[in-house]
Amino acid sequence: ENGWLWDMGALDFAGGTVVHINAGIAAVAAAMMVGKRRNPGMESHNVPYVVLGAGLLWFGWFGFNGGSQLALGSAADAAAMANVYVNTNMAACGGLVAAMTLASILYGKVDLTLALNGALAGLVSITAGPDVGTPLQAILIGAIGGILCTLAIPLLDKLKIDDVVGAISVHLVAGIWGTLVVGIPGLNGSGDFMTQLYGVVAIGLFVSIVSAVVWFILKATVGLRPSEEEEMMGLDVSELGMEAYPEFRN
Repeated sequence: ENGWLWDMGALDFAGGTVVHINAGIAAVAAAMMVGKRRNPGMESHNVPYVVLGAGLLWFGWFGFNGGSQLALGSAADAAAMANVYVNTNMAACGGLVAAMTLASILYGKVDLTLALNGALAGLVSITAGPDVGTPLQAILIGAIGGILCTLAIPLLDKLKIDDVVGAISVHLVAGIWGTLVVGIPGLNGSGDFMTQLYGVVAIGLFVSIVSAVVWFILKATVGLRPSEEEEMMGLDVSELGMEAYPEFRN
């Protein structure tokens, strides 16, 4: 049988709600349980790898969203999947450009990590409804997601939540936006806004409780972080017996 949210008419084509909001809430619980890093000022080790990783995620999203069509046996299925592909890519482009533009306004320069997170936020934003709407609407949805993500990152810093890679801003913030926008007429309004909101609240409450319990059990048993000495020395040394980045040695 279908669940009660399905029966209410809640829409989530490729997991913008059940994947990304879930992951974002779990990340909030984890960040609060683990606490801040003892050495938060360490710079990125390899920026080209960061770009490569974001590019691989972008490429993989075509399978993630496109595969959710679940059929390719007719011309109609092929056209529907093609529409998902185009909307997915356009949302990512919108998120990237919007994040780059906003970062330039706020900080006077383009921040590469913010731009990449903006692209990922655009992808998250379109995931709940890539099957409907036009490419122009997808660009706008992705752009708003990129802006929300860019604004959320410094906000989390002010709240003393140490989100190392921006997972909360990308997955939770953009996931909520992407779920709600499915119910906004004129953007991606194939669903009902209040129903989408019920879904966000219900799933948010459930995952918050379950995540808090799981992280608490892990913290009380195996632990969630290394000792201060191991953390300052680096986990490459304590767990693998070698230094991956000897150039950072003091």
